[in-house]
Amino acid sequence: MKYKFTIGEISKLFNINTTALRYYDEIDLFKPSYINKKNNYRYYTIDQFEYLNTIIYLKDLGVPLKEIKDAIENVNIQGLVNLFEKQQKITEQKIKDLNQINKKLQNRITQINDALNFDSLNQIKEIYFEDRNVIVLENRMKTLHDFEIAIRKMENSLNQSSSFFCGQVGFSVAKDKLINRDIHTEEYDSVFKLIEDDIEDAELLTLLPKGIYVCIRYNGVHKDAPKYYHQLLDYIEEKGYNILDDSVEIQYIDPNLTNNEKEYINEIQILVDKKY
Repeated sequence: MKYKFTIGEISKLFNINTTALRYYDEIDLFKPSYINKKNNYRYYTIDQFEYLNTIIYLKDLGVPLKEIKDAIENVNIQGLVNLFEKQQKITEQKIKDLNQINKKLQNRITQINDALNFDSLNQIKEIYFEDRNVIVLENRMKTLHDFEIAIRKMENSLNQSSSFFCGQVGFSVAKDKLINRDIHTEEYDSVFKLIEDDIEDAELLTLLPKGIYVCIRYNGVHKDAPKYYHQLLDYIEEKGYNILDDSVEIQYIDPNLTNNEKEYINEIQILVDKKY
């Protein structure tokens, strides 16, 4: 017999653990050339090296073991080309997904760092925002339970995981309530999610229109919001501005980031039309 290699030697030569090699044997993907019946030792030969190299190469490309087995058992050039093209499409999608995750992470880092700028707290500012896509679930809610149920419904409607909704979730108070100063603690009219991803079903999207928003950022939870709403409304009245839409209240630092309510940072935004 040609020079034999033990499973341990193959493991070291190819940097693959022995558990994987035994599993490949079990599923008939890569079997030892010889097994000693007395001690059950597995032995491999040099002419199997290229075969194992192919398995490792395809596995590194992300090809499932079953497809590797099928490809090797029915090896031909066109079959491999088809397999590579299929895996290329999968890889391109993974790259797209990773770029989207990277974008979310960068946005979240920027938002948190900005929120931690405590010099911006409790100051009324006029900020211009471009159009923003959101998914809105219209539903009057008074409790945290209502809010969480609304988020779950929104997730299910999009078939998205909970991680999709981490960050940039907020709620709003209706325009007519703002005008009438009908602001109540822990009561809001809708929950929304600012969208960073591409959503195929455009019918789900609502637009937060571009324009000047009168804003205030505060430290606390939603039950602390009414006094800040009234500060904004006083400012809007003093300036003679018109309220154009429902409020936008966003949690920049929320329970997903800290369990200390004193560290929560929220911002209220109200779209206005200036009178000149």
